[in-house]
Amino acid sequence: MYVIQNSKLKIAVKKTGAELCEISSVKNKTDFMWEANPNVWGSYAPNLFPIIGALKEDTYVFEGKKYTLPKHGFYRKNTDIKLYEQTENSLTFKLTSNPELLKVYPFKFEFYITYTLIHNKIEVLHTVKNCDTKPMYFSVGGHPAFKCPVFENEQYEDYSLEFETTENSKNHMINMENGLISARTKSLFNNTRQIHLTHDLFNEDALVYKDLKSRKVALKSAKNGNILSVRFPEFPFLGIWAKPEGNYVCIEPWLGIADSETTNQNIKEKEGIIALQVNKTFKAAYTIEIDNTHLA
Repeated sequence: MYVIQNSKLKIAVKKTGAELCEISSVKNKTDFMWEANPNVWGSYAPNLFPIIGALKEDTYVFEGKKYTLPKHGFYRKNTDIKLYEQTENSLTFKLTSNPELLKVYPFKFEFYITYTLIHNKIEVLHTVKNCDTKPMYFSVGGHPAFKCPVFENEQYEDYSLEFETTENSKNHMINMENGLISARTKSLFNNTRQIHLTHDLFNEDALVYKDLKSRKVALKSAKNGNILSVRFPEFPFLGIWAKPEGNYVCIEPWLGIADSETTNQNIKEKEGIIALQVNKTFKAAYTIEIDNTHLA
């Protein structure tokens, strides 16, 4: 595990999956991340690459050949990730394609994740380099889980998500039998900015949004005000999820999305897929900002 801190925040990152596993106040020790209780959901903040969500039959097709990948790809449980660089306020991790990965993902690449502390904020930067002689196809995203409730005097139902602007976007329903995006939609917005959190909100899996106007979501407590916010200016998709029995909420910026039930499984035509040209580099970042009132 790797740890850095500044005058406000301490963060810790696991080697496996380069997974952020702690965000806490240096002064008062308040922890803002879910504790990854294995009896409920044993992760903190998986990094999603080179796909997001499930593939139809766990399979995609590239140039006529079938390949198999697990839900959310191979990065989140990968033990080959190396610490590439550490500074006073940043950690950078690197994964390079290898013969085993080429069997399931036929593209040579370098993938970096950099966590940078900036005052009361964590920037999570994804850098993808195409080292192949052909375009590479990928998705990338985050899955951070935040503690709800954070403080002892609160209940889960005291919490809400407040969006940057009023929304009418519909969430795209997941078929819980196969993890694919169905044709069904549901509306939680009606020219509103808030989603109130309840455990049964996630009885039908994640809330998946494709066309939000907002690029910032704040986690708020009715008793203790603004807790934190996630900014995702470069991520067109957003997932919101928790296990119904879990005292947390995941705010998930995505560049990509699970397969639809009607997919032809051709990765070149997959919704939200990024095509990165030969010798090119792609970068995208989201940030997690902890409200200063909880850091004193």
